[in-house]
Amino acid sequence: MSDFTDMITIMLNGGIISLKLFGIVAVLSAAIGIFVAIGKISKITPLRVILSFYTWIFRGTPLLLQLFFIYFGLPAVGIRLDPMTASVIAFTINYAAYLAEVFRSGIESIDKGQFEAAKVLGMTYSQTMIKIIIPQAARNVIPPVCNESTNLIKDTAMVAAIGVGDLLRGAKEVVMDNFTITPFIAAGIVYLVIISVLILIFKKLENKYVTSQL
Repeated sequence: MSDFTDMITIMLNGGIISLKLFGIVAVLSAAIGIFVAIGKISKITPLRVILSFYTWIFRGTPLLLQLFFIYFGLPAVGIRLDPMTASVIAFTINYAAYLAEVFRSGIESIDKGQFEAAKVLGMTYSQTMIKIIIPQAARNVIPPVCNESTNLIKDTAMVAAIGVGDLLRGAKEVVMDNFTITPFIAAGIVYLVIISVLILIFKKLENKYVTSQL
């Protein structure tokens, strides 16, 4: 009974860390992604070039490599981060790059006539984006954002590679201590439950937007 209790405790603690990482990264990457997306469609050429280079780099290299670079590489130049902080930074800049492209596509899918109509009404660019364009684009990007969210919760397992006590690392520790694969099965079930809940939430959001347009 004690071994079972220990297993549950370890995996529960790991699950909380995974969810904490997911929550922080989801909020930060979405916020950064929106600003990057708007910057990439701006008329400021140097800004577009810099942001395009950023998304190219972080979408074109493995997330695990980026995580290792931040945690193991930065100490070479005197920057040392604890595992959780390094994980948040690596995941945020990576997912912000992906979400920026998602948001950019969503914004560009809106009819250009709406920009012109807003301009005729005397609205500034910021007002047009906040009040007209982004709300409509949000509806279009729900499916791809849902995909990125499910990828994020699965990718959190990578942080075990630098010592963060996430769900997968907790399961691995129990397996090594008790020589049983049950924790891996349990971890898989937990990931499936979390992802299923995320999909359900985004499905409800999508249905809400569709209903509001009828």
